[in-house]
Amino acid sequence: MAVSMDLLEILRCPYCVSGETRKEGDDPGQLNLVNDGRWLVCTEPDCGREYPVKEDIPVMLIEEGDKWQDTPVETLPEPGKLID
Repeated sequence: MAVSMDLLEILRCPYCVSGETRKEGDDPGQLNLVNDGRWLVCTEPDCGREYPVKEDIPVMLIEEGDKWQDTPVETLPEPGKLID
């Protein structure tokens, strides 16, 4: 099972919707599901944060998105398990 479309409709990039870093607009921080549903990528042009989906659970921590910010989508690794 992957991230449901209902969940994808409400998930947003936490960096782009939080406090001082909140982006302009009515609905900032929308996410695209990529790499066969293994990653969520922020659609904001100046963000680039990418969040792994581990065991069908999106890991929506800003620190996690920061780690992958400069990694091209096509080279993102397998996200792995929630707990190793």
